[in-house]
Amino acid sequence: MKIGYIQTSPLFGDKKYNFEEIEKLITGVKADLLVLPELFATGYNFVSNKEAISLAESQDGETAQFLINVARSTESIVIGGFIEKEGEKVYNAAMMVSNNGVIGSYRKIHLYYKENLWFSPGDKPLKIYDINGVKVGIMICFDWIFPETARILGLLGADIIAHPSNLVLPFCQKAMITRCLENRVFAITSNRIGEEKRGEDHFKFTGKSQITSYNGDILSSAPEDKNYVDIIDVDIQQARDKKLNEFNDLFENRRVEFYKTLVKSK
Repeated sequence: MKIGYIQTSPLFGDKKYNFEEIEKLITGVKADLLVLPELFATGYNFVSNKEAISLAESQDGETAQFLINVARSTESIVIGGFIEKEGEKVYNAAMMVSNNGVIGSYRKIHLYYKENLWFSPGDKPLKIYDINGVKVGIMICFDWIFPETARILGLLGADIIAHPSNLVLPFCQKAMITRCLENRVFAITSNRIGEEKRGEDHFKFTGKSQITSYNGDILSSAPEDKNYVDIIDVDIQQARDKKLNEFNDLFENRRVEFYKTLVKSK
């Protein structure tokens, strides 16, 4: 299976420019699964909830149509971040599309920093999508720091975790080695580059988008400061064997009777 990512440097609020930059990057690109960054169409550093609302869309908006066009051009399933509007609420979300339309969306459940002011926390359960026999789960950026997120996707049967991101902390790329090792899944962390200085905040994004193997190997790593695309071939069957050796199975060896503290409220 050919899987990959697109790493970009969005211009805040300029969807047309951001779409055009991606169109340049995907010329000649073909894949089965392609992941774009978190909030790739809008940029990240909002100064108010009102501003976030002004850039929000439904699942039939211009970002959805753009992603469908990308899916048609690359012959792939495409996942990319956007601001999803439903009623009076807006969510930091990721949409999955095919060349035929929108498949579904995930809303980020662990909001980072001032995202808690601009967005409502995700209200959809973690879910697996069966894409031509391959099971794909989605998490967004800061979800990585909560190991429960990847573990639940793993237990639900994920072969691949798609991970649209706007990373500013320096830890995630290395941490994804552990996330993949402990669940024996592939992960595609699609990050952005560049800086955004707006209002009181100045963010520098870390780049280094990454494809991590089920065994912790880094299969692809992008530069920290350049727009970049990479597509690699992986054997999905390798993610379905949860055995480390003849005596240890990562999922069967769990002692869930001792994990009750995990589901207690604080």
